[in-house]
Amino acid sequence: MTDQLPTEILAEICKHAEPDANPITLEAKLTDLGIHSLAMADILFDLETKYGIEIETDTADTWSNLQNVGSVVEAVRALNEQ
Repeated sequence: MTDQLPTEILAEICKHAEPDANPITLEAKLTDLGIHSLAMADILFDLETKYGIEIETDTADTWSNLQNVGSVVEAVRALNEQ
């Protein structure tokens, strides 16, 4: 079975990225894709709903750790394993 998590999260981020954003890869910085606080809150809410997890979004540490697409994937993966 292949790991679909990165593909699914990339698809979710694509919904909120600027239309002319650079190619969206795991290394892509969220701010370079036009993902800022409001869009990020929407993405996190959608991921929480989809995966039945809770992502802590009210601390500066959480926001500073979610710098690129890959960090979002790893955060969701870690919460799924709990």
